[in-house]
Amino acid sequence: MPTYEPIKGYEEIPALSFTINAAHDFPDVELALTSAKPNPSPLPNIHPHHRLLSLDVFRGLTVALMILVDYAGGILPAINHSPWNGLTLADLVMPFFLFIVGVSLGLTYKKLPCKAVATRKAILRTLKLLTLGFFLQGGYLHGLNDLTYGVNVEKLRLMGILQRIAIAYLVGALCEIWLKGDDHVDSCSSLLRKYRFQWAMALVLISTYLSLIYGLYVPDWEYQIPAEASSSPAKIFLVKCGVRGNTGPACNAVGLIDRTTLGIQHLYGKPVYARTKLCSINSPDYGPLPADAPSWCQAPFDPEGILSSVMAVVTCLIGLHYGHIIVHFKDHRNRMLHWMIPSICLIGLGLALDFLGMHVNKALYSFSYMSVTAGAAGILFTGIYKLVDVCGYRRMTLVLKWMGTHALMIYIIAACNILPVVLQGFYWKQPENNILKLIGIGR
Repeated sequence: MPTYEPIKGYEEIPALSFTINAAHDFPDVELALTSAKPNPSPLPNIHPHHRLLSLDVFRGLTVALMILVDYAGGILPAINHSPWNGLTLADLVMPFFLFIVGVSLGLTYKKLPCKAVATRKAILRTLKLLTLGFFLQGGYLHGLNDLTYGVNVEKLRLMGILQRIAIAYLVGALCEIWLKGDDHVDSCSSLLRKYRFQWAMALVLISTYLSLIYGLYVPDWEYQIPAEASSSPAKIFLVKCGVRGNTGPACNAVGLIDRTTLGIQHLYGKPVYARTKLCSINSPDYGPLPADAPSWCQAPFDPEGILSSVMAVVTCLIGLHYGHIIVHFKDHRNRMLHWMIPSICLIGLGLALDFLGMHVNKALYSFSYMSVTAGAAGILFTGIYKLVDVCGYRRMTLVLKWMGTHALMIYIIAACNILPVVLQGFYWKQPENNILKLIGIGR
């Protein structure tokens, strides 16, 4: 079986940045939404194009999947995010990105000339990514059919997709920088010993999540909705809880922690559970409230909240392990074997937990959801690696590779509605007469 040389091109690769330039803001890390050209000055005897193309293709496929569910999810509710428990095509996007972040970090930080410098750069990149997330998902842009912008900072959404990726990246980067042993790796057991402190961190995060979500007491709480008439008082809704360990939409610890720490006014105002049968007569799509709808149906809830992001970090750490396998095992067969075994075990564990009552739930980022989606990411990555890097079927994946290397740009333009909003700004006489309306978008 042929071997695969270390991926030197990943040693100087930018992260989520506006320019693909390894000499500027992001010289030594690659995240889920971007890529760059290989190192122009590789080490001697290493071919400059020895690059893990399957990771670019996987990233591009995830971007394509994200665009598909964003624009077709309203038409095909079956692929849209699950209203609560369950797993759909859209629910795979976030964990796939986080998994890719982890794999990339494993390749990026395999050699560290200075841990302090790498830590400083990782923190700076995290802050930049958080700032970009606040701008794109904080409410500054008002979306389709609204040619206005601006946000009241008292209602700025604090969490979001890019913010979660930033948190996972920072924790994963710090783990790879500081929690890595000096053991020589020549077997699976030695691989586990070398990174034992990273696995300990994963166990701490899992234990923290499970302890809080099943042990934290959730009291009654209330929220208010502004009245349609500005002169009328806001409507106040009381949500009765007084329970522990509840994983339903109203009384879970994920929502409690977000309301307490972030403030309910800073949460996502269009919760996914508003598409459940209890809250929508058009379920699984959004729609008018049923006559007997519970009081919590219109309450804000952030799908990228604080506690759920704790478990999301574990997905990144699992991806980091897959990156370690690339670094330490050079034979294709060994790599795929060491990927497939944990992937299958993770899916089996997640399905077993779901059967036992710990349901697969994207909004809560449940342990079972993390297991199933991380395992699915591992299997898909292994398949793409086999197709692209082993068998050499690269021409058929050129489009996905291009999308993977320009993923941040595509995310900003398409998934964040930047391009549609710009196109709507050019209209004929009335704002309603724009090109998007002509082709059936933004009705």
